[in-house]
Amino acid sequence: MTDLHAPAPQVWPTLRANDARALIRFLVDAFGFEETIVHGKGDVVEHAQLSWPLGGGIMLGSERDDPDNPWKLTPGTFGAYVVADDIDGLYARAVAAGAEIVRAPFTTDYGSHDFTVRDPEGNLWQFGTYRGEPRKATAG
Repeated sequence: MTDLHAPAPQVWPTLRANDARALIRFLVDAFGFEETIVHGKGDVVEHAQLSWPLGGGIMLGSERDDPDNPWKLTPGTFGAYVVADDIDGLYARAVAAGAEIVRAPFTTDYGSHDFTVRDPEGNLWQFGTYRGEPRKATAG
């Protein structure tokens, strides 16, 4: 369930894909990302935004030769840690959708319950319950 009251993300991890439309379908089916917007025609995705139900999201697009755009990312080299609640259920969903298992569910020494998979483009995704440490208060 999406938290509509969560603050808007200010950092957007981005990636490129050889087959962006197929990767979008995979990320929605395997992990539960929500397709927010996809711009492009035919097989080419100029820009896509996928939202994560607990907050945040990613942006992605098709690999293309664009000499005017210095934003060059190689497909299959992306990695992300994504916070989730039902790790075992999400792991089963990812396996059923064909994610390549890198590491089955495990518990870290700091108490996070995680698993790691690779998507069809070769990107690494680790899902876990660790939400990070609280931000330090700043004097102001």
